[in-house]
Amino acid sequence: MNTPQIINNIVPSVLVSDHQVKFELQTPLQQLLNLLEVLKLHSLTQMKNLVEMTAVDSPAHEFRFYVTYFLLSTQTNMRVRVSVQTNEILPIISATALFNSANWYEREIWDLFGIFFANHPDLRRILTDYGFSGHPLREDFPLSGFTDIFYNDARKLLVYEPVELTQSFRKFSFLSPWTQENKSV
Repeated sequence: MNTPQIINNIVPSVLVSDHQVKFELQTPLQQLLNLLEVLKLHSLTQMKNLVEMTAVDSPAHEFRFYVTYFLLSTQTNMRVRVSVQTNEILPIISATALFNSANWYEREIWDLFGIFFANHPDLRRILTDYGFSGHPLREDFPLSGFTDIFYNDARKLLVYEPVELTQSFRKFSFLSPWTQENKSV
């Protein structure tokens, strides 16, 4: 591990509030694991707790997903937020070798966003059904989903049907209700 090279390539922004130092770091995809390892093992940082992981989808960008790692050091009273960008094709190397808690967070991000984590020990769906298609927190996922699930009393089983939204039943009023005149005078 080449610590000076990794640290020199990163320009953090530092926030101080409530007597707690907070760093915000953005790193290239190739240096993510090295940076997380330095933050965890270096004697000045000691970021031994991965508190949370999350992702954000911005489909207008080339690298549409922002994955963020929230680290905590109880010894130094510091928090670090590490962000990395990726797309549907580029995998992120799993951080489960460094942080055990990354296992569930990465599974959740895989299930809801479809971001692939390479070298993950058990990457499978965690919040949606086994037969679920798609990733519901992507911006291009339809709000109603692809299938409608309901219980059929006559057949005594769950029925899966594709969702159909016919335009003839949808009525659009382009007038604002606040600007219309009161016609019931």
